[in-house]
Amino acid sequence: MFSPFVRLLSGRLALLWVGAFVSLPIVALIVAVLQWDAVAMALLREMAASVLLGYGWTTLVLCGVVALGVGVVGTASACAVTLFDFQGRRQWEWALLLPLAMPAYVVAYAYTDFLQFSGPAQTWMRDTFGLEGRLFPEVRSLGGAALVFVFTLYPYVYLLVRVALLERAAHLMDAARLMGASLARRVAVIAVPLARPAIMAGVALALMETLADYGVSSYFGIQTLTAGIYKAWLVLDSRIAAAQLATLLLVVMAVLLRLELHARRKLRFANAKGRRVVAQPVVLRGMRAVGATLVCGVPVFLGFVLPVFFMARPLWQAWGVEDSPLPWSSFVGWSVNSFKLAAITALLASGVALALAFAARRVPDRLTRIVVGLAGMGYAVPGAVIVVGLLIPVAWLQATRPDWQVGFWVSTTIFGVIWAYLVRFTAVALHTVQSGYNQVPATLDESARMLGVTGWGLWWRVHRPLLVRSTLVAGLLVFVDVMKELPATLVLRPFDHDTLAVVAFQLAKDERLGEAALPALVLVLVGLIPVIFLSRTLNKKAA
Repeated sequence: MFSPFVRLLSGRLALLWVGAFVSLPIVALIVAVLQWDAVAMALLREMAASVLLGYGWTTLVLCGVVALGVGVVGTASACAVTLFDFQGRRQWEWALLLPLAMPAYVVAYAYTDFLQFSGPAQTWMRDTFGLEGRLFPEVRSLGGAALVFVFTLYPYVYLLVRVALLERAAHLMDAARLMGASLARRVAVIAVPLARPAIMAGVALALMETLADYGVSSYFGIQTLTAGIYKAWLVLDSRIAAAQLATLLLVVMAVLLRLELHARRKLRFANAKGRRVVAQPVVLRGMRAVGATLVCGVPVFLGFVLPVFFMARPLWQAWGVEDSPLPWSSFVGWSVNSFKLAAITALLASGVALALAFAARRVPDRLTRIVVGLAGMGYAVPGAVIVVGLLIPVAWLQATRPDWQVGFWVSTTIFGVIWAYLVRFTAVALHTVQSGYNQVPATLDESARMLGVTGWGLWWRVHRPLLVRSTLVAGLLVFVDVMKELPATLVLRPFDHDTLAVVAFQLAKDERLGEAALPALVLVLVGLIPVIFLSRTLNKKAA
């Protein structure tokens, strides 16, 4: 007679363990920041007087330029392919998603290799035209970093704005046309305001990625908050300073996450009351068609085509050369490490996401909502913050109980890096599985219970067959995200366990940009897989 109570207690304990697992970095940071001793206060005052304001100002300027850039580029390209019809429109619909496959730090390496003072572009121009000195602005600058982020992150705005326009703008645009409104006025007064929640949500997502980045800021030498966290931890050897910077970054991320969730709620509210109308795009000809083509072509060209060309050039030149500098012999090992970590994390994250989504559907009480909410916000936590949040309690446990060998398991095995991956990327799998659960009617659960199918039997016999596609997509997205992840891998990976992302970063940092092209291109090819899924999904919505 105690079996129902035992099952309930075991389920509650499992939820508490998951909640502790995903919230440990945040709790550790808060505890570390609250250690207000004299040393911590002196260090904080020194940081505020020397570097903290610089970190904050640089991060603020970078985020402001990126927000403006992705908002303009993403909205303009989404309006072009959704509201208008011109030559090549169908091809641009999916091509505009291609920069999603490009990690920002890979684009930074590609442009630096080709456009720097000693790069092929400036060298050829000096030799051909007899010019001297620097011909292009310095790529490694705050402006260069902003451009890299704009042309790799604008698809977040493009995706959301295009979906919003497909579902909401058609009948209002037609009504305005019948009332005599000009094309420019219809776009400015109707289409863009209708897509404003989608623009806000997309910009917030892009800013989260910008703040979480470490590869671009470190490689370009830009002193952002993320770069400052690693400098405080690894250079100054101060966990308190790193925790304070990480907490400040976490607060900014929480504000952005709140903004993104608020914008999505407004978007869903508007969609719920609108009827589905298939958009009839306005046919463009002549210079208007050329302008629409440029609006779509420039971001694809700068965010995907040129970087791929810049990276493929050294590979083409070194192909078949006996004394090639490309690291062919080590490439297989790096690939195996990357695929192994990505596959293990994808399986674990998908399993945790399925369990949490099932618990939220079966027992939607307060504890379940809190745990699911903690797991769902992990993607908004930068890798730098997760690293600091994990290493602080590990260092404390290692000093308190050295016989437990916690430091050994976290720093010399793949356990630590997979833990960091799960804290950050379980949210990706959870959101995907929950979207699949939204398509499963609640009446199926009631019918199954009437037939005597309850508990995990309900999941296995009813939910599991209906969630196969969502689970596969969730695992795929986590796999690709882990392949591209840099900050946590860079610090927590075991010795002699380099991944493609880490190797590409280290080779580029050592100015061996031609060799960095090989692992970077593989990351791009892997990143193309979810882009294909997104393109097919958008095409179905547009049909």
